[in-house]
Amino acid sequence: MRSTLRLILPFLGPLGAIATLFAPSGPQPPIGPSSSGPSPQGVSVPFFASLERLARLVDITYCVGTTGVSPPFSCASRCNDFPTLHLERTWNTGVLLSDSCGYIAVDHGETKKTSSGGTLSYGPAIIVAFRGTYSITNTIIDLSTVPQEYVPYPAPDDDPDGDGGDKCTNCTVHMGFMSSWRSAREVVLPALKTARERHPGYPVHLIGHSLGGAVAALAALEMRLSLGLTDLTVTTFGEPRIGNKALVRYLDAAFGLKNGSEADAETLPYRRVTHVNDPVPLLPLTEWGFRSHAGEVYISRAELQPGPEDLRLCHGDNDPECMGGAETESWLGSVASMLKGEETDVNDREWKGRWGFPARLKLWQLFFAHRDYFWRLGLCVPGGDPADWGRGPYNMTRNDEMGDL
Repeated sequence: MRSTLRLILPFLGPLGAIATLFAPSGPQPPIGPSSSGPSPQGVSVPFFASLERLARLVDITYCVGTTGVSPPFSCASRCNDFPTLHLERTWNTGVLLSDSCGYIAVDHGETKKTSSGGTLSYGPAIIVAFRGTYSITNTIIDLSTVPQEYVPYPAPDDDPDGDGGDKCTNCTVHMGFMSSWRSAREVVLPALKTARERHPGYPVHLIGHSLGGAVAALAALEMRLSLGLTDLTVTTFGEPRIGNKALVRYLDAAFGLKNGSEADAETLPYRRVTHVNDPVPLLPLTEWGFRSHAGEVYISRAELQPGPEDLRLCHGDNDPECMGGAETESWLGSVASMLKGEETDVNDREWKGRWGFPARLKLWQLFFAHRDYFWRLGLCVPGGDPADWGRGPYNMTRNDEMGDL
């Protein structure tokens, strides 16, 4: 047992040690609210199709830095699914935990027929895609112990007026995520500017998985507030928490995530997709001062493939019917009291309602659920991850007319 722990702890980090010691051997219950049935809300087929398409696009980022992505848009993974995309450039700033990989591509749009005779249309866009990391736990834990002050770009030394752009009062940010964006922005921003000059009517879509989701969030704040890009849509998958409550409010306000009604929730400019069994959206921990922002789209189905009925549009920063329901602030204290033989105020019903083990510490799911966003993401080989081999494309069976991506 000890030798096994020595092998996996460098990958999992200190919280992984706790998770490994407590991990049960049988089938795992979901770490979010129960997925015994479909979400009572669900989403429209067009919205679902757009998220599924973006999941395949973000999966291609894992080819950057490995087997590569080349013009016009070719790679060992799912590039053939996107004949209307043209690669602008890739970037790879290194192999350290805080470095960044990704690509910028121009999507000229496409229209596809569904099996029922309907159409799914994707409008033209400029895609900026950020890759995740295979060491997400180390990135979160090793680099987050001392959050740094968040200063929006342009930073004071870049701003002749010295005001640092839009103020973010009392905001702190995960220093590793901010370092990753700083290492990428010197490549991303000039390439994006060039692409927009060539295609001035194309909106910008930022996408990212895992660490790439956090970097996309910080990139989006700069592009929205400092560069004034109003035609900007952000979609992240398994995005970890990027900063404190003040930064969350700042991001919510920048993208109007709390101003809309349920009717227009699918049109919000920021979609933070989470998964019932993925612990990463609950990290870094609340005790360290980190919080989740709004715009959450929650996949309630534990297994691949989810359908539109398995997605839920969440409300606010911490919807108890979504990943927020997996927060168990008093759990560890209750365990300590029980081990000491002390009475606790956690009865059997409440204990079972907390899914048996604190969701945010189920880090063995980093190998599985953290990558299970429509497809299993993160491996650039023909056909993608072996879990996806033999799977056909998602079959949109309703006769829906779909608007732009």
